[in-house]
Amino acid sequence: MARALYIHWPFCLAKCPYCDFNSHVRSETDMAAWEAALLADMRHERLVTPGKERLTSIFFGGGTPSLMPPALVSRLLDEAERIWGFEPDIEITLEANPSSVEAANFAVLASAGINRVSLGVQSLRDEALRFLGRLHGVREALDAVATAQQHFKRVSVDLIYARPDQSVREWETELTEAIALGTGHMSLYQLTIEPATRFATDVRRGLFDPLDDDRAADLFALTREMTAAAGLPAYETSNHARCGEESRHNLTYWRYQDYLGIGPGAHGRRSGIATMRHRKPENFLSAVEAKGHGIAEHRQLGLREQASEALLMGLRLAEGVDLDALAARFEMDGDALIEPSKLDLYRSLGLVRVEGGRIGVTPQGMPLLDALLGELVPADLVAS
Repeated sequence: MARALYIHWPFCLAKCPYCDFNSHVRSETDMAAWEAALLADMRHERLVTPGKERLTSIFFGGGTPSLMPPALVSRLLDEAERIWGFEPDIEITLEANPSSVEAANFAVLASAGINRVSLGVQSLRDEALRFLGRLHGVREALDAVATAQQHFKRVSVDLIYARPDQSVREWETELTEAIALGTGHMSLYQLTIEPATRFATDVRRGLFDPLDDDRAADLFALTREMTAAAGLPAYETSNHARCGEESRHNLTYWRYQDYLGIGPGAHGRRSGIATMRHRKPENFLSAVEAKGHGIAEHRQLGLREQASEALLMGLRLAEGVDLDALAARFEMDGDALIEPSKLDLYRSLGLVRVEGGRIGVTPQGMPLLDALLGELVPADLVAS
């Protein structure tokens, strides 16, 4: 059984207008206080984590974890190895902005144990980066990718497409350039207007219109076609990788295996228990000081709720889910996991495939994934 650790660093230099993650801008940060709090939160999680499994992956997310002092990253990794132990081939990822200041730390971060970096490039067009509120330019991003490839065994780049008025030809050209960078993993996300973001306000005020669904679907199809041809097929809705370079940490989530979350707003799933830390940095620090951990919510999940989460996550993957294995794991009848009539319908339409006891969403069905999940997973299972 995989056991993953997620460490959330909540701070950014600026809040991007599309971002609804738990990120905050602060003029000052007490690094000594944060080191003490994150270590305490980690130690508490070890005390309440059953079993002796070693960590298979660690992911520093945010926020902007590349703003963390490398010494703090090293200290957290040393403590994680001390209290849990590492599998010999552990994957340790850090999200980074492609700025020259942060890229300057790549060598020391690699020495600290980071072996995979995920770069928030977001676009290879300066005008798009300005629209997205990014603080770096294309030249700086390209230099950061090159620097990362010198220091880390595995590099991933994030790009946002389906931007307002983006054409098929424009995205084809930009994606060709991105593939040519030679990274083994790419996270390619369609621009989504999330509630309570500045972009949501801008759309409401009529400052710009999101790309319409039909054109976005064309770009999605093109993305899959081009990445597959380049040897980076989609293994999840928005994630593409060479064989063997899939994000093992994210696969832990999508395969519904245990993951531990520490730091502000971090979620976790361990032995059927859902945890969530306090979101606001100041509240997190206060909670750790008062209780020795930052947990705001701690809840035992019923088997039916776990089954619904496993389905909703697993059907995002190209590999799909093994219904027989899920039924056995959650002590349920396999027929109760999926609406049989809906499964037959969408299978006949070529949107879902069935191979023995395993089901998955086809490439034709992936653009309709959210709607399919609402149809395939029984409502009473999701609501349980």
